[in-house]
Amino acid sequence: MGHNDNHHHQHSGKNLKVAFFLNFAFTILEFLGGLYVNSIAIISDAVHDLGDSLSLGTSWYLERKSKQAANRNFSFGYSRFSLLGALINSLVLIAGSVYVISEAINRFKQPEASNAEGMVIFALIGIAVNGYAAWKLSSGKSMNEKVVSWHLVEDVLGWVAVLVVAIILKFTNNLYLDPALSLIITIYILWNVVKRLKETLFIFLQGVPPEIDLREIEYRLLKIPSVQSLHHTHLWSLEGADHVFTTHIKLKNIASFDQLLEVKKQVKAILHEYHFKHYTIETELDSETCPLHPEGVISITGSSSN
Repeated sequence: MGHNDNHHHQHSGKNLKVAFFLNFAFTILEFLGGLYVNSIAIISDAVHDLGDSLSLGTSWYLERKSKQAANRNFSFGYSRFSLLGALINSLVLIAGSVYVISEAINRFKQPEASNAEGMVIFALIGIAVNGYAAWKLSSGKSMNEKVVSWHLVEDVLGWVAVLVVAIILKFTNNLYLDPALSLIITIYILWNVVKRLKETLFIFLQGVPPEIDLREIEYRLLKIPSVQSLHHTHLWSLEGADHVFTTHIKLKNIASFDQLLEVKKQVKAILHEYHFKHYTIETELDSETCPLHPEGVISITGSSSN
């Protein structure tokens, strides 16, 4: 593993650790403050933040777990444990959003007055704490960090809404502003989380990373003079950042070992440009028969046949 990878992994784990402790400490403060100012809205948000804290703690643990080296049980290492954290957090956030939406609808049916002064104080603290944590994770590269950042963005936007409503409530007694803003922000966050969940599931199902053109790789490999065709070509991502590539290459007109080495050199030069975490190339001479051949062959024309 290179220096940049180590630096990113350490940076990622540190960010999640900071976000977890900030969120958990603020959750305790929310519970105490909500009771002090007799605000059901703040107590409800504290319950939501408690769920966020549990998710952040899970993410931090799984992020650390994902850095363990490969072994006999997990030959690729534990990278996909980070992806598991992203999936869990997405589901928790969706459940929390559904809960907030239901509470907002209930507030429309039965409006409740809030302590505007107390809301202003806690909103400012909430924006500062969650904003700092969100900023720490804003540059995250792993899917886990991206999903966790939406937890914190949701909290920041939620507290901005509380601040706006609290200021307005100091001058008017409109009890519908709080649930209306909460509903709009939660729907927006839910829409983004669902998008992220789709991306996470796509990686779980070993879809081809959208930023890499598999056809382009196949075309470039097929342009090598001694390459006849490709089959059993696969490209997937471990956790959204590190990708894996495998293929079987059928060779032609190979008369010496030096020619074979030259073909391998050209293939590796092409694959090196894509910065794969791992790649495996099986070379087969024209006189060989591959038992996996029936899957499909990619020829220089770009067509596939069984």
